[in-house]
Amino acid sequence: MPKQEKGKSHSTRPVSRRPPSWCKYQPEEVEAFIIKLAKEGHNTSSIGTILRDQYAIPLVKPIIGKSISDTLKAANLAPSMPEDLANLVKKAQGLAVHMDKNKKDLHNKRNMQIIEARIHKLSRYYKREGVIDKKFKYEAKIASVT
Repeated sequence: MPKQEKGKSHSTRPVSRRPPSWCKYQPEEVEAFIIKLAKEGHNTSSIGTILRDQYAIPLVKPIIGKSISDTLKAANLAPSMPEDLANLVKKAQGLAVHMDKNKKDLHNKRNMQIIEARIHKLSRYYKREGVIDKKFKYEAKIASVT
């Protein structure tokens, strides 16, 4: 019988919540790595990738007991806007520049509307959870379909 692979990401998290036996770093060392990388200007996802690829730290949470973003908040290095929302806003700004130059690009006009809808949905969630300020307002660049 063939293996069910459709729709799977082909990667699973480890079952054990304990740090792996082959990872020899202490929690203080891992926190120091995170703070050093954040001061260099890396965002949370790139910090996780660097720790995985260069330092052989597969997951931070089992080792230090908290996530990378929680560690950055404790060190007052957390960004003001969550990373996923900031990436969407950056993508919308780049697409707005493109739309200024290419007014008749209807495919990207629709993409802009979808991105802005995702920004509004995420900002509502983060306002409700208290992650971003209640006064945060994203101004839509493309509001009409015409």
